[in-house]
Amino acid sequence: MFRPLHMSYRVLVAAIAVALLATGCGNRSAGQGESDVQGKVFTSTSVTDQGKPRAMVEGTRVELRFTDDGRLLAHAGCNQMQGPVTLDGGKLQVTDLGMTAMGCPNPDLHTQDQWLSKLLSAGPAWKLDGSTLVITGSGAEIVLTAEAPAKLEGGIWKLESLIQADAVSSVPGRVPATLKFENGNVSVFTGCNDGSASYKVDGQTITFESLVHTDKACGADETSVEKAVVAVLSGQVTYKIDRKSLTLTNAKGEGVQLKS
Repeated sequence: MFRPLHMSYRVLVAAIAVALLATGCGNRSAGQGESDVQGKVFTSTSVTDQGKPRAMVEGTRVELRFTDDGRLLAHAGCNQMQGPVTLDGGKLQVTDLGMTAMGCPNPDLHTQDQWLSKLLSAGPAWKLDGSTLVITGSGAEIVLTAEAPAKLEGGIWKLESLIQADAVSSVPGRVPATLKFENGNVSVFTGCNDGSASYKVDGQTITFESLVHTDKACGADETSVEKAVVAVLSGQVTYKIDRKSLTLTNAKGEGVQLKS
């Protein structure tokens, strides 16, 4: 009579052990998947080397960007580094890390680039805790925090460039056009005239309606910019926010890029 009970007890203990092991593994891997960093940009808050704070060149910091297609873009103030990246087993492995060959204005910037390239190429350990990413290896540690992307509403977007089909051009005469989205209404300064329009957001689409603006006579550059801005404030346009940059594109491929 006792033997079946004993066997059942062993089965129960084994089942509990498996469940606990699975739960434990789940806890250890929480926040450690590639999907948790893909599409995000992390910027350094502290850098140490051989146990001591490493002085970064004034005005620079380490920036790591994990793209949705599995690449790492790294920057330390001068040259851009990039390469395919995997994050298995708590190790950051970059295959064929390439780097641009810009002439850095300060020799210390070149040294800083080489230091970061060596660290990333050595397969450092990585750990994600909430929005904090820690890279450790080769006697160095970089603590970074996830950069929050800009929001469509609230701030002022300043015109940076014009889009025509696949071509991107600078703003003629550096005309200072701006947009401000707030509570379903966008305030517009075309660089010469002021206006506003109502809008609705659905996914990555904005539908603009009822654009009205003043009609002052403008110079050639201001008129060119106004035409480009007005072209993306009517009907449906697609929008994309990438870090501090906003791109608006209409169905004809015309568009504008702005920065917050």
